[in-house]
Amino acid sequence: FEKTTQSWAVTQFGLQPLNFTRCILHSWQRRVSVLAVEHHVNLLNATLINGLIVAVVVLIHHEVLINLSGLLSKMRQSHRFRLIAAVFGVLAAHTLQVWIFAGAFYLMHHAEGWGELGGNFSGSILDCVYFSFTTFTTVGYGDVEPFGILRFLTGIEALSGLVLITWSASFLFVEMQRYWPTR
Repeated sequence: FEKTTQSWAVTQFGLQPLNFTRCILHSWQRRVSVLAVEHHVNLLNATLINGLIVAVVVLIHHEVLINLSGLLSKMRQSHRFRLIAAVFGVLAAHTLQVWIFAGAFYLMHHAEGWGELGGNFSGSILDCVYFSFTTFTTVGYGDVEPFGILRFLTGIEALSGLVLITWSASFLFVEMQRYWPTR
């Protein structure tokens, strides 16, 4: 094949075999360089998007905990009711955060160049929410698998979920200490 290609190039363009090989090599190196730049740009974009998503969910969590703390201190109901209200408030915050990550998974899965989710996955928003819940809580069943740059968002969500759930547990512990009846 190489001899045929080289002889065709010599007759068509007057290229000598050595020059033809250099031309092909240079073209290949240029293509690899372009692909490397595209990959770095995609990685930079993914880092910026992931950072924005994390900032949004952390700020939401902070605001929810601040508002819950103020609300609980103003409530005149029993200790139990206040603690149950705190638990439901924290669960609602985590559910909102999971949906934010799920929206990012959905948009990135259906966009070109961000990777995809595979396995037991149909591409629906509910599948993205399911995957986001298992990732956020670090359960990770493994039936849905990220490919490409989406793997980066998956790792960031697991780390964020771990930190935010721990933050919620600390908040609930402090609230329990404040309102729990002493025995």
